[in-house]
Amino acid sequence: MKIEEAIEKYLEYLIKELNYSPLTKVDYQNDLKIYEEYLKRHNLNYLNITKKEILDYLKFLDDHKYSNKSISRNLSTLRSFYTYLVEVKVLVENVFRRVHNPKVEKKLPNFLNAVEIENILDSIKEDTKENIRDKCIFELLYSTGLRVSELSDLKINDIDLKERSIRVMGKGSKERIVYFGDYAFKLCEEYLNIRGYFLKKGEIEYLFINKIGGKLSRQSIEGIIERISKKYSLNHKFSPHTLRHTFATHLLDEGADIRSVQELLGHENLDTTEIYTHVSNERLREAYLKYHPNKDR
Repeated sequence: MKIEEAIEKYLEYLIKELNYSPLTKVDYQNDLKIYEEYLKRHNLNYLNITKKEILDYLKFLDDHKYSNKSISRNLSTLRSFYTYLVEVKVLVENVFRRVHNPKVEKKLPNFLNAVEIENILDSIKEDTKENIRDKCIFELLYSTGLRVSELSDLKINDIDLKERSIRVMGKGSKERIVYFGDYAFKLCEEYLNIRGYFLKKGEIEYLFINKIGGKLSRQSIEGIIERISKKYSLNHKFSPHTLRHTFATHLLDEGADIRSVQELLGHENLDTTEIYTHVSNERLREAYLKYHPNKDR
């Protein structure tokens, strides 16, 4: 099988079998394209690649000013691709499992403090039906830690107001349950009471609807949060992912255990969640250096 055909089958597998988003597929496709072009340029066969040749490829990426983060992502893509080749019996061994990802410096995530969240929510007046919807979206992103794509894909039947819970289909078709509090419950009720205003051609299954009666897309939700950021945030701009960071940071600050936060975020690996412990630890350090009387002795 030629590499072009193998890549095409693998990308199809990501969408149909693993239920990856089209956006994620594009990321994988771009990584594999770089690899494919490198192999052709160096007259290498993807089925007989050696560990040394992989290391040479990583050096090629480094020489072309790819960051460690980009190299690590590219390597992870290739490791997944070769795992697929083993599963479909094109290969018997995944040589990429012998190569470790480069160390990536973890950048502390940006987040809002509790006062900022409260001030923004208080500033969003519920004087239009769009504002009622958008305020509900903001609060749900903050109170549940949902990804934007997950919020966009929510259906009416996924939310249980009585239990204050939402059934979420996350990455790789992995289902999880997230929870929300009384304030989010109140905003959800208000939105559901006016949701019919957005309906144009009968009922649709998605929870959040745009002005023409269709599903509110990921890009539209990002636009809503961007508008809220520009209009109501006095200190700095923020994105939907900032609200996800804020959700995790506030939970850990209030004493939640990291395993629970991992489950709520839908992280496959605990390492991904541990970045938020660094945020909390750094805040503790700052508090100590600011307030302890013997800090300078």
